[in-house]
Amino acid sequence: MPIQYINFNGSLVPEDMAVLSVDNRAFRYGDGLFETMLWKDGDIRFLDFHIERLQEGLSLLQFEDTGVFDTFFVRNKTEELIRKNNMMGQTLRVRLIVFRMGAGTYGPESNKAGYVLQVERKQDILRDKKLGLIVDLYTDFKKPYSELSKLKSNNALVYVMAGNFRKKHAFDEVFILNQEGNLCEALTSNIFIYYNKVLYTPALTEGCIAGVMRRVVMDIALSEGIEVVEAEIKPDIMKVADEIFCTNATQGIQWVMGYKQKRYFNKISRVFQDRLAAWTYDIEE
Repeated sequence: MPIQYINFNGSLVPEDMAVLSVDNRAFRYGDGLFETMLWKDGDIRFLDFHIERLQEGLSLLQFEDTGVFDTFFVRNKTEELIRKNNMMGQTLRVRLIVFRMGAGTYGPESNKAGYVLQVERKQDILRDKKLGLIVDLYTDFKKPYSELSKLKSNNALVYVMAGNFRKKHAFDEVFILNQEGNLCEALTSNIFIYYNKVLYTPALTEGCIAGVMRRVVMDIALSEGIEVVEAEIKPDIMKVADEIFCTNATQGIQWVMGYKQKRYFNKISRVFQDRLAAWTYDIEE
């Protein structure tokens, strides 16, 4: 089996090589952020949005020299790694982890950034237009909301516990609630709910991740003349919704087929899936 390589702070090393010390702040405190991106047709899709979100998050967390992680840097480092792994021409999942370097306990001694870049073949979840996700609510632990909630942080205990719940009960996806018991997001995705010809999604103030695909879907809705409302959403809406779908950068748009005894349509989600396939801001703007 060929060796897989990662980029650790500019060095291409085998992925099974030990590169982190026990003092690494990402390991000890979850002190960092990550971006999960889609490499397709020779580039990272919606890269500008990913970089904008990453730099905003790094600035919020008081990292230094955040401008280093610009589109040129991420695109070129990703292509270099793809070539090293002989993956050119493939559709890939790209994961960039940025963490705070140096020692210190809760008070860091440095705010300089280190990074790990990984690429892997995208594992498609084969779901055609006749087969959607079966979901449930995860209620054991709720996600607190603050200005930090929108970040793709290395702190992920709520998601880990929700992931255990999903696996134990064999659901395709689970929805996480915020501290007030409102819909927040799915385990790996943002949530959209279509009801009475309006598309609803939890507001960022409800604690959800500021998803790149969430942003794209809202732009597609605008182009289609579909009203989008960012709101506080009670989970009871799932009992009466016409459609529900989940969005993330690597899987795109996945429609929800069922929640308990409720079954949903997928007419609107198909519209978004079709539009997303060819969506480009070079044309739309």
